[in-house]
Amino acid sequence: MATVEVLLKEDVEHLGRRGDIVRVKAGYARNYLLPQNLAMLATASNVKAIEQERQALQRREAREREAAKTVAEQLREMHLRFQRKVSEQGVFYGSVTVQDIAQALAQHGVNIERRRIHLEAPIKEPGSYVATVKLHRDVVIELPITAEAEGQPERADESGATAPDAEEPSSAESSTEELESSESE
Repeated sequence: MATVEVLLKEDVEHLGRRGDIVRVKAGYARNYLLPQNLAMLATASNVKAIEQERQALQRREAREREAAKTVAEQLREMHLRFQRKVSEQGVFYGSVTVQDIAQALAQHGVNIERRRIHLEAPIKEPGSYVATVKLHRDVVIELPITAEAEGQPERADESGATAPDAEEPSSAESSTEELESSESE
């Protein structure tokens, strides 16, 4: 089988760290690593460029590690709450996914790629959960999540997610409350 050497631009699970030169199958490089911009070819013509790139990557990694630590401090103070309608069996009609978590974080000013957020499985039942957020290979935090059934009176937010400093409900939330009260009659 044909193999090629590539320089990793990002950490790739089970393959290597950013800046490493690794040998992989040509199809894996051509179909996944290169199109996803996770690596670049390590050809003889750009060996010097690769060394300079490696040094630049090390400097960039130090900056990114510091930025990740700053974002981690913001996330440590957050607790996300999601409310979904529940069937008679106690299962959500729409599960809470990694994309929902990323959108909720974006609403609170923290933009994180959803591929950096990990859940064991989509949240389909009410309860407390933990999502792992990998901001950097050295900075990984656990984000507490509470999934609730809609209509529980002890929670104020029914739109999706809240942070510790949640604001007053919007008009969309009050219309949901009105809808629920008319359904129960």
